[in-house]
Amino acid sequence: MEKFNMPKEPKLLIFDIDSTLYTCPAYAHEQIDSQVRHYAELNGMTAEEARKKVADFRKKWAAEHGGKKISLGNLFTHFGVSIETSIEWRKTLFEPADYLKKDERLIETLEKLKSRFLMTCVTNNPVEPARKTLDALGTSEFFKTIIGLDTCMISKPSKTILDRAIAEAEKDCGSKIGYENCVSIGDRFDIDLDLAIKLGMGGILVNGVEDLYGIEI
Repeated sequence: MEKFNMPKEPKLLIFDIDSTLYTCPAYAHEQIDSQVRHYAELNGMTAEEARKKVADFRKKWAAEHGGKKISLGNLFTHFGVSIETSIEWRKTLFEPADYLKKDERLIETLEKLKSRFLMTCVTNNPVEPARKTLDALGTSEFFKTIIGLDTCMISKPSKTILDRAIAEAEKDCGSKIGYENCVSIGDRFDIDLDLAIKLGMGGILVNGVEDLYGIEI
């Protein structure tokens, strides 16, 4: 775990979901690979050909953008797959409950955090599969709001998404929340933390849910 620019008075914790609130390499892989396989099928390619196309694009993108990573949703737009299409794929191609189960240690951790902070989720999955993921983990009650791919029709990283997360939290608490009162928590620095930190938020980089158990903020 690494912490960056941690605020003196944190009010809002903005959680990524996948590979942050759970550790399941098989499910993390399937979410990506199921979409790549589907793209291959639709375009008369083998799965291996599509995987190579994606990998080659990621490598090229990183080389042209200072080593940064690109989300799968944004990557697919370069292949002619719209965000709207990605949303529909993500709603049907994988099922969280097939891979995930209730996590009592995470529930205990979130109960303690909920007593001190507002909490929301920001994810590059649509709201529907994201909510199913939280349901499978037994943590849905802790997150009234999920900002998903279909909320703003934009993939992370995006200031619009972070601003929407803050605006929804402000509605719940009835008071102003500044960037300096927020902490973004995720497993990918380029996607989950870099922009948030540049805006003035704190950031916590995790390697999986194990880093969250008993976390001190």
